[in-house]
Amino acid sequence: MLTISKELLVRINAHLEAAYPDEGAGFLLGEDDEVKEILTLPNAREDSARHNRFLIEAEDYMKAEVRADSLTLSLIGVFHSHPDCPNVPSEYDREWAQPFFSYIITRVDNGKAVSHRSWRLAEDRSRYDEEEIIILESKQEK
Repeated sequence: MLTISKELLVRINAHLEAAYPDEGAGFLLGEDDEVKEILTLPNAREDSARHNRFLIEAEDYMKAEVRADSLTLSLIGVFHSHPDCPNVPSEYDREWAQPFFSYIITRVDNGKAVSHRSWRLAEDRSRYDEEEIIILESKQEK
């Protein structure tokens, strides 16, 4: 189960809608299974592949770790969009994923975020398991 505030989902939606028709992405920062902050990223993929792929560079991971540490949080996952297609992990997503991270995939249809689903890669990397997303009305709500 992953917990996130409505306010953070609004920020995720805005970033992913702005990236449309390309994929957008960012990091989830938090404690345990609760997202407390996000870090949006530019899509570093070459122009011709951005519509169905995103790339997070090594220095992006480093910046996310530094940002999480500065907030006394941890890097707990990644969010990205699937423009005009289902928000289920692709084989490409599985190849690049890390076990123990949560992966929120947002379906963006015609430039509008329409649904969120979260996934965790199995420890043996063979499959994803869907995890429930609990949406809090505010960051302070528990």
